[in-house]
Amino acid sequence: MADNGDDDNQYRIKEGDYVVLKRGEIFKAVQIQPRKKVIFEKQWIFLDNAVGQLYSTTFEILSGGNLKPHELKDTASPLDAVEAGTDNRNIVDDGKSQKLTRDDIEALKEKGLKGQDIIKKLVDNHATFGDKTEYSQVKYIKKKKKKYENTVMILKPSCRILAMMYHGREPGKICHLRYDTLAQMLTLANIHAGSKVLVFETCAGLVLGSIMERMGGYGSVIQMYPGGGPVRAGVENFGFPAHFHDTLHEFPICHVNALLAGTLDTSAKDPTAEEQGSPEEESMVTNTGDDAGQDVEKTEKDKLKEAKVVFHTRLVCLIISLFFTCRLVIASRFHPCPVLLGLLKFLSPSRPFVVYSQYIEPLIECFKKLKECGGTVNLRLTDTWLRHYQVLPDRTHPLLLMSGGGGYLLSGTTVATDHSKPAGSKQAEEPAPKRQKLEDTEG
Repeated sequence: MADNGDDDNQYRIKEGDYVVLKRGEIFKAVQIQPRKKVIFEKQWIFLDNAVGQLYSTTFEILSGGNLKPHELKDTASPLDAVEAGTDNRNIVDDGKSQKLTRDDIEALKEKGLKGQDIIKKLVDNHATFGDKTEYSQVKYIKKKKKKYENTVMILKPSCRILAMMYHGREPGKICHLRYDTLAQMLTLANIHAGSKVLVFETCAGLVLGSIMERMGGYGSVIQMYPGGGPVRAGVENFGFPAHFHDTLHEFPICHVNALLAGTLDTSAKDPTAEEQGSPEEESMVTNTGDDAGQDVEKTEKDKLKEAKVVFHTRLVCLIISLFFTCRLVIASRFHPCPVLLGLLKFLSPSRPFVVYSQYIEPLIECFKKLKECGGTVNLRLTDTWLRHYQVLPDRTHPLLLMSGGGGYLLSGTTVATDHSKPAGSKQAEEPAPKRQKLEDTEG
């Protein structure tokens, strides 16, 4: 019984968890905090009552923004007592068929009527609703449910849900990476528990978090980052346990050449960390009224931060130099060619790599460079195509709106090369093909 309780507890919402709110096709990632107002679809809500409930539960938003689990009642459908027409040829959409005005609907909301009751009122006061076909009636009610039913579903974060959320709200932050393309990246890179993965991405941490989720807290992930520090907003939305973050290490990509040449000083401080710490030092000088204890705490935090940077740098150097990395994943807004050629040197032979780009031209250049340099096989340049279908009785068809493109992928496998011979020596040793001799025939 205790084991069943523990298993059930991981599927329940707890305070401090990161969750995803869903209404229709709209998603938003938030954290469960007591008495904190959350804005979702222009509406204030409190998530306190969601604590203890199961994930994927639908909640009804009450007055004041409080949540209540939505109860499915066996009420009669608005279509039960309405006859359907044969076709819609005689229906004129002049805006006069609905007798209820906007003020009447707002008055019904103020009285406390729920969405289902408002929809029934709209159907009863619609002059031409009975003349619509059955399919048109179902479509009308579905449209009104999206508008008037005041419900929200709370989901557990996953790489698919977060990819759909970013692609729907802010696709530019993730380089227009679609969730089906992300799934292909994880498959082509053969990500699994116990892997050692080298990642370079500028997709707000979505690719990094998806790799960590697939690994399940086992193995090691090295994040190569540009600029002052790594961006991991997407990783936080996954809500990983603490031991997941123990497998994550970061390394500035500007020090890759020094690491390859063996001239990297692992005992030196990271200059970016010094820049981040300088405002704190200035504030300590200006705020003379602060207690001495606060100054000591700040200096201890600075020392701890510097020690953490040095520790991660040494650990990454140890992982790369002794064990090498097993996979390489690149998805960034930068040109992938110099990044790919530099990071491929950290991969052992017979290891997969995958590169994502929103455009095909940079990957074509990478493809040509890899063919010239050698050391890779099974190079493939692919694009993804996705279209949703509506599957309903007697009206199954592809949706009219679809995504224009999901980006392009370049994948391959590393192999050991013989550096003593140039790349074109094998072709030079092969004899030239003999020209076939033609015999003259007398006719």
